[in-house]
Amino acid sequence: MTLDPDPTRRQVATALLGFALCAPGLAQAQQANADFWKLLREGGSLLLMRHAQTVPGIGDPPSFKLGNCSTQRNLSEAGREQARRVAAAFLRQGVRPDEVRASAWCRCVETAELAFGRHTVWAPINSFFQQGDNTNQTRQVLQDLQALKAPLNLALVTHQVNISALTGSFTAMGEMLLTRPGQHSDERLKVLARQTF
Repeated sequence: MTLDPDPTRRQVATALLGFALCAPGLAQAQQANADFWKLLREGGSLLLMRHAQTVPGIGDPPSFKLGNCSTQRNLSEAGREQARRVAAAFLRQGVRPDEVRASAWCRCVETAELAFGRHTVWAPINSFFQQGDNTNQTRQVLQDLQALKAPLNLALVTHQVNISALTGSFTAMGEMLLTRPGQHSDERLKVLARQTF
């Protein structure tokens, strides 16, 4: 075995190989982003957004109260900036949801306000992370969403556990999934596109 005498050439070759391996995934991500805006413009879409980035932690402190933000895990400054990027992206694309519903948790309400400038609290998308059973709550959301028809688009700002129960997919904080009610099987919504901000 001989070593390449030119480390620069070896570094370039390694970088090119890495790019070649990542290119298919990058192309798929770009297509998913393009599909996201295209489908949204067609209407009849449901956006499931996980609240933006929070301060470190999981769930909420044991003594948290819904009416008191100081007792909850809230958005970080990075999360607020992330929610503002959502607002900028929707403005740039010239689209906006016709209705925005949010979980009563402060991190969801603040995300909805920064991203969309409005919200209505909707109890069926409140977190059930510390409660366990979600079957009835998830079923209620699916039933209530069946009435959504084009050209209307609805955004739900909620929690990871709720989104996973509805779709079977994991989302990062601030990520958005696009689905359409009526296109689901096994009591789960089919994810048609996703977008990160």
